[in-house]
Amino acid sequence: MHQPRNPLHGLTLEAIVTALVARYGWAELGARIPVRCFTHDPSIKSSLKFLRKTPWAREKVEGLYLFMLREARRNDELAGPAP
Repeated sequence: MHQPRNPLHGLTLEAIVTALVARYGWAELGARIPVRCFTHDPSIKSSLKFLRKTPWAREKVEGLYLFMLREARRNDELAGPAP
């Protein structure tokens, strides 16, 4: 199914978690979404295992990813065109 307006379409959960860790780091990610896989000995692998089995946590992660995209877009718009 083609979903051109869905920013999550075609992205793996691993890509989403990796992007969030790159942007926020594990400590900030654990503060924003307080689940053990982010706060105690975090890793991409353990996070994916937990998130795949826990729909409510996955929704929070996807929501934070969408927020990150909106925030980045807003910052790009405020910066204006490059000189």
